[in-house]
Amino acid sequence: MIRLSIKKRTSITAVTLVFAMLAPMSAMAVPVSNVNDVTYVMTQKAVNEKAKILTETYGTTSVQYALIDDGEIVISGQAGKNDQNNTVPLTADTIYGIGSTSKMVVTTAVMKLVDVGKIDLDVPVVNYIPDFKMKDERYKEITTRMLLNHSSGLPGTSSSSAILFGDNDTYAHDTLLDQLATQKLKADPGAYSVYSNDGFSLAEILVERISGMSFTAFMHRYITEPLGMNNTKTPQDLISDNKMAMTYSALHNGQLPQENTNMIASGGIYSTAEDLVQFAQIFTGEVEGILSHESAEALAEEEYKNGMWPEDADSSISYGLGWDSVNLFPFNEYGIQAVAKGGNTISYHSSLIVLPEYNMAAAVTSSGGTSTTDQLIATELLLGALEEKDIIKERKPDKSYGTPVSATMHEGLSAYSGIYGGGASSLLKIAVQADGQLTLSTPLTPNSPEQKYTYTADGTFVNDEGTEKLTFIEEDNGNIYLWSRSYQSIPGLGQIASSEYKAEKLETSELSPDVAAAWQKREGKNYFLVNEKYTSTVYDSATPIIPIHLFDEVPGLVYTNTIIDANLAVNQLQIPGLAGRDTMEYEFFKENGVEYVTAGGKVYVSQDAVKPLYSGNQSKTTIQGNGYATWYSIPATAAGKVMTVQMPSKGAFTMYNQAGISINHTVVSGQNKVVLPENGIIVFAGDIGSAFDITLADNTD
Repeated sequence: MIRLSIKKRTSITAVTLVFAMLAPMSAMAVPVSNVNDVTYVMTQKAVNEKAKILTETYGTTSVQYALIDDGEIVISGQAGKNDQNNTVPLTADTIYGIGSTSKMVVTTAVMKLVDVGKIDLDVPVVNYIPDFKMKDERYKEITTRMLLNHSSGLPGTSSSSAILFGDNDTYAHDTLLDQLATQKLKADPGAYSVYSNDGFSLAEILVERISGMSFTAFMHRYITEPLGMNNTKTPQDLISDNKMAMTYSALHNGQLPQENTNMIASGGIYSTAEDLVQFAQIFTGEVEGILSHESAEALAEEEYKNGMWPEDADSSISYGLGWDSVNLFPFNEYGIQAVAKGGNTISYHSSLIVLPEYNMAAAVTSSGGTSTTDQLIATELLLGALEEKDIIKERKPDKSYGTPVSATMHEGLSAYSGIYGGGASSLLKIAVQADGQLTLSTPLTPNSPEQKYTYTADGTFVNDEGTEKLTFIEEDNGNIYLWSRSYQSIPGLGQIASSEYKAEKLETSELSPDVAAAWQKREGKNYFLVNEKYTSTVYDSATPIIPIHLFDEVPGLVYTNTIIDANLAVNQLQIPGLAGRDTMEYEFFKENGVEYVTAGGKVYVSQDAVKPLYSGNQSKTTIQGNGYATWYSIPATAAGKVMTVQMPSKGAFTMYNQAGISINHTVVSGQNKVVLPENGIIVFAGDIGSAFDITLADNTD
């Protein structure tokens, strides 16, 4: 059963003309031809072995895979187990979250509207969504193309209360425009492509505004139903619990509740490997009525080259429209274009690889693991099939830069020593010695071993294993970047290549005494998340905090953010690809004498407001009018006691041990009784007015 309710921000308009232009409603696969000449026995055997390695060695609970060739699904299988007792079988119809592979569905939806003349990729988004605004006039230059090729300049991911346990609340979708209205761009629109979930969440709203339908309804009517993708759903659909692949966490015994990623278009769709390879036929031109051939081909264009980007090299990231890569390694080694998209949520992962010129595609979905290891299974499916069809004669060996041979280093390279930043908080300390040795360390984890590289004759620094090569690039924008090219071999599975600007050299500055003093007062303090919904997975993944640390080596910055004044630090990094994704500003404010900080749409309270839990027999805490969660530390006088909480209907608590690891999230466990850990911490979250009656008793066990 499909829920067709329109989300709050979707305008209801007369859309008869749009529907008429989007027809026809059905799509048929081209008849199978010449597939029966190949048995795929060797490919099936190889992928079975690798799937077994994946589930037995690399932390993947279950994996599902499929290969399609000329419109026929020729391989379909599963490995691992669904439930801990191995009583619920895995099947081809077991449904998994596909994470960011969802972006190809919204990209297809947008291009469907392009085909009928309702959207122009190069017209500003504000022409279609006039209430889209930001604290930065450059937002008016963002086009639909920029949303789909990651070059919009949007900061990253506005994910407040987006990934929830057993809860399909549309808050993240409904408030996206409000959240964007408080943000500034990280770069000029079109300057470079840097991974951004918000671009695709905004594209979801665009589809809704133009079509007058919810995205879920549009997806089903124009994509999944015509293709027969009966197992492709969203959190807005009703899905039987026994249809979903079960998920687990090392933190808990037993199955986790259903994970709903409610940023649907950017990461919330559920599907199967067989459905995904059916979907892939859009991009091989084997189905009619979904996209025009011109639009399908346009998605595979090298969009990443439209802005700043490192020189071409083997990689898994080279953006098209929607696609992570339009020239995926190792297929480029054989002169074959492979387009690919991967996806990760907390519990689910996926990979889709399409070979447009050969009418082939492979898809892998998994519970646990990563999209990277899923991609290696998909790669095995396709390479094996290409071998059996005699399209490639033999596999190429894994690549390596070899053991580095030291060369005399050019003068001046030592000047590149310094502190480099990537993403929201990653700091790298690089020291280039006159003898040609480069060392790389991480100030945030001072006990981690240094990585060492040797200067070689081609002007690059190579590590002893020969897996990574570094060099420095000065771009036209005046910034200095650390360029990394690497080959990561995953034993038993295969090899992943990457080429990226790993980090940017940070510019430092001295602060005025009053500004320095304001930030120094925060040094070493933790700030605790207070505005996330009580069903959020964030509470269970780790202690949701922002620790504030200042480093003498980078004056004027907090992590990679430049300090502007006593209460504001902003991102000024300009890094394409993945290293520059999901940046955020830190903005501090006070409310009723309590200090808070906002970051990425979330609000955190200072540890100064975290009081000890009352260690007497009876106490009560109530969620106040601002809706903020309440945090307590566990005093020594309460440690070891058994806490029992009379729970409200719309609330939960999470208990953390001294290491900050969740030991009981009531949404997951259903348990309202817990032994209080020494030096632990607890958070109560819920709707406004939710009351928690707390009883402490001596532990008699």
